[in-house]
Amino acid sequence: MVEIIPENGLREKLQQSLRQKRPLRIKAGFDPTAPDLHLGHTILLRCLKNFQDLGHEVHFLIGDFTARIGDPTGRSEIRRPLSIEEIRKNSETYQNQVGRILDIKKVKIVFNGEWMEKMQASDLVKLAAKHTVARMLERDDFSKRHREGSPIHIHEFLYPLIQGYDSVMLKADIELGGTDQRFNLLVGRELQREYGQEPQVVMLFPLLEGTDGVQKMSKSLGNTIGITESAKEIYGKVMSISDELMWRYYSLLTDRSVEEISRWKEEAQAGSVHPRDLKAQLALELTTRFQGKEEALRASQEFDRVFRTKQSPEEIETTPLKWAEETIPVALLLSETGLVSSRSEARRLIQQGGVMVEGHRISDIQEAVSAKGDCQIQVGKRRFRKVRFI
Repeated sequence: MVEIIPENGLREKLQQSLRQKRPLRIKAGFDPTAPDLHLGHTILLRCLKNFQDLGHEVHFLIGDFTARIGDPTGRSEIRRPLSIEEIRKNSETYQNQVGRILDIKKVKIVFNGEWMEKMQASDLVKLAAKHTVARMLERDDFSKRHREGSPIHIHEFLYPLIQGYDSVMLKADIELGGTDQRFNLLVGRELQREYGQEPQVVMLFPLLEGTDGVQKMSKSLGNTIGITESAKEIYGKVMSISDELMWRYYSLLTDRSVEEISRWKEEAQAGSVHPRDLKAQLALELTTRFQGKEEALRASQEFDRVFRTKQSPEEIETTPLKWAEETIPVALLLSETGLVSSRSEARRLIQQGGVMVEGHRISDIQEAVSAKGDCQIQVGKRRFRKVRFI
């Protein structure tokens, strides 16, 4: 954790739980903005699992209503709200995936649409009267936009109010969130006071950097490691992170002790252990957690085969391609086989030296290859495809 608010709040809540012989109500909210949960989400989920194992009551809140507003946190512009159909599909996926970490039979999955849909206009006005514009503008992203003259829409002010009201409806004792949610979670404490409840304790957790090592892990940035991805993808993506980021992943995503991680770091700096081997250990551990030991071992062996011994993967997807010409431009070949999303992406990858055809690195965006028989394409380090011309 980064912070507990108030500082002694968690200890006091636990002591209260013992005195009253009542499990604590632990809340964590997730807006279904993307269909997949990723490793960044698991930091909170693993803490929820700790509380669950200790007998407390875990409320996994899916923000189906707030997703229609769009969380303005950290945004310099309005966030696109999701359609009801997108929210429904993503919510179903979340429910299926959360069972990979939590005991799903003991989790209380709730939707804030359950109470927000029933709220009358007069009720929403009463809720809005519980907070002030001045307090809203204390939030960093709102104050920054206000100073810059960027528009702040009224519905964006409703987001933290509704998130806070969720805590009122659930009578939450503790709410977990990332450090970027600090303001929203504190609104929950204030609203609980307004409604005559004992304020929740806020537990803030670090944000996990994505595979790029810079930005927060986010589906929209394309730097995520999804917990439902194949063993090959999870293993390969973990192996692609930097050595420095590896230590943070060990700290936030595993049960390894601080002492153990510090010792490995010293050994790596001293040269007595190779960082690659420690990263392989991390990749195997995380892949095993979500895809099982057998699949993880297979992914590890395949990775070594491709990247250490420089061999092709044992199993490469084959794509049939009907082509009448004698040759085909490589940029077009990449887009036709679905290895890239556009011709411009194909050209960029070729210019960066990230494309190989039959072991030959392509450097000219105009280069064409034979369109007869089979050919093997490699894009980047981990994407392989065999094309069969017909």
